[in-house]
Amino acid sequence: MPDIINLLPENIANQIAAGEVVQRPASVVKELLENSVDAGATHITLIVKEGGKSLIQITDNGKGMSETDARMCFERHATSKIKTADDLFTISTKGFRGEALAAISSVAQVELKTKTPEATAGTLVAIEGGTFVLQEPCSCGNGTSFSVKNLFFNVPARRNFLKDDAVELRHIIDEFERVAMAHCDISFKLISNGNEIYNVLSGSLLQRILGLMGSTLKDKVVAVNEDTPNISINGYVGTPASAKKKRGLQYLFVNNRFIKNPYIEHAIKNAYFQLIPDGDYPAYFLFLTVLPKTIDVNIHPTKTEIKFEDEKTVYAIVKTSVKRALGKNNLAPSIDFEQDPSLEFAYSKTQTATQTPRIEYNPSYNPFKEGAASNKNSDWKTLYEGYINNAPQTPTQEPLFELPKTEVLFDKIFQLQNKYIVTLTTDGLLLIDQQRAHERILYEYYKKSKQQPVHSQQELFPQTVELSSHDAMLIQELSDDLKLLGFDIAPFGKDTVVIQGTPVDLSSLNSVEVLNGLLENYKLNNLDVKLDRHENICRALAQNTSIKYGKELHTDEMKLLVEHLFACEEFSFSPHGKIIYSQISQSDIDKLFKRN
Repeated sequence: MPDIINLLPENIANQIAAGEVVQRPASVVKELLENSVDAGATHITLIVKEGGKSLIQITDNGKGMSETDARMCFERHATSKIKTADDLFTISTKGFRGEALAAISSVAQVELKTKTPEATAGTLVAIEGGTFVLQEPCSCGNGTSFSVKNLFFNVPARRNFLKDDAVELRHIIDEFERVAMAHCDISFKLISNGNEIYNVLSGSLLQRILGLMGSTLKDKVVAVNEDTPNISINGYVGTPASAKKKRGLQYLFVNNRFIKNPYIEHAIKNAYFQLIPDGDYPAYFLFLTVLPKTIDVNIHPTKTEIKFEDEKTVYAIVKTSVKRALGKNNLAPSIDFEQDPSLEFAYSKTQTATQTPRIEYNPSYNPFKEGAASNKNSDWKTLYEGYINNAPQTPTQEPLFELPKTEVLFDKIFQLQNKYIVTLTTDGLLLIDQQRAHERILYEYYKKSKQQPVHSQQELFPQTVELSSHDAMLIQELSDDLKLLGFDIAPFGKDTVVIQGTPVDLSSLNSVEVLNGLLENYKLNNLDVKLDRHENICRALAQNTSIKYGKELHTDEMKLLVEHLFACEEFSFSPHGKIIYSQISQSDIDKLFKRN
């Protein structure tokens, strides 16, 4: 039998490695930024064009490379970080496997310019599709500059899988933020298509967080600082009130490396038990420092996943540290009577004086007084006020709507638990979910904005909103659809917009809250399914502005809601595919009481 096993050619092996290391332009950005950090740079500039597809350029003022190292760095598994197998257990740098540059240069046109402080001239190296083109002296400043052009130019199938420029840029921003946040002693700049997106100077961790995420977080985070024999934790966590339905402000670092670890993420969220609703996500920017030998960072090609030697101890320490930080700021009970004594550890002493707990109560409270029961939703906006006059004018049938084998009797209608509308029919009962019903009504109304734009109500006092770079870009991307829906939003400096007008039907609501909620729901919808942009924004707006559970409705409002629901093209399911109403027939009711 002839031999059939052959060694792969070097260029093919590199392209296979590229499939693991270089998944999209953001992968290149991550690897090159980490190289600049490892080089001891204090200033790093990232320039991208067309979402990184045509150009990714990273320039730093690090220590640079010699003429020989400039050529060797593109060889597979060439690294300055590992000399013996034992070094794998004491890794403290970002890159160490020596495969990133070889993989990148095999699927792009790469140009490297580098110079050490003691050298009189720099070195230029050019590689195209894994093929060495030239190496020669050049004039350049101290440090290194990598230019990666036309990514995947020689692998068309891979290039076709890339998303549009806006999506790829958002992924680049994600990687940029993660590296920049972990190194607040380094100044970072990001420029896209000639526009400066970020320019953050070196400073404190809080300054870096606010510089990247927006100054609105300033009063929404509390500090976490704990030192134990096993682990040190520092950073910031969000207040319970700042938790959101969507992920987005969760940053976990181990030894200054961004990681994803569901076990530790669960510990953080568990620290907020009974402080935030189920399904909400608290913001956190936490940095864990452990001995390198107690973790394995080499279990995933992108090094974003690690394994702890003692996960149970780390879990307990993280959970307790976050709970303690919340408790010290009067955001949560600071005493945990259920804590396992075996997991206790010594906290560092603080210089702050002990504060006597204050108990606030209402001396006139009478639990038996009518209306004394607290409604946890009482602070919600009265989203149904004015709906009777401003509701979408869809044609309705008079006076009843025919459902399968039944008719709605509008003179027999009431609200159950401020959540469901119950009405009698000619054949039993009809139960309607008020929030889902309103979402369906608004969704179909907003969908028609392409043919009939929604009227805008100008703000008497325009609202200025500072956004994260992500959301500022998203506003720009959705500007045409927002205009159709009645929003009049104008840019006002970097990452800031002015709300000059809102849909006329929403003029009584807080325009800033409406916009922020719309953006959050839009991003959340993008995670679940692939939607048309206009359909997604209509769904997000309907979801954000619909009446919520806990809202008490008047009889006229309930009747109008039911009328508009059954005038919709689709009245059985909400825009998210959930059942809106359920019928209970007279025969089903009789069966409940049928005697044997």
